[in-house]
Amino acid sequence: GSINKQQGSHPLRDRARKLDQGILIVRFELPYNIWCLGCDKMVGMGVRYNAEKKKVGMYYTTAILSFRFKCHLCDNWMEMQTDPKNTAYVCVSGLKQKIETWEAEDGEMTLDGKNWQGGA
Repeated sequence: GSINKQQGSHPLRDRARKLDQGILIVRFELPYNIWCLGCDKMVGMGVRYNAEKKKVGMYYTTAILSFRFKCHLCDNWMEMQTDPKNTAYVCVSGLKQKIETWEAEDGEMTLDGKNWQGGA
């Protein structure tokens, strides 16, 4: 057998401790800025957490995944889910998305190509 069988451990080691419940521990990176509802502080896009990944449903043949993690600033649990229909992430509990808007100024190009005034 393998070294894992001899030692009685799983190849994923501690990340697989909740595998019997359908939960795998993964490294999750925030896709956008959020507000923690436990401490009312902003957490920036790109902050990484050790999250519990779990399959919670299906959209046609694509799995809907839930990522549950604890805020590093307080003891609040936060949960996000994938949204395959809209190719996005949805805030489920313990957090809300920080909405950021801006107005294009003269000479700036927006993603839809409007407001372009310049020549060259």
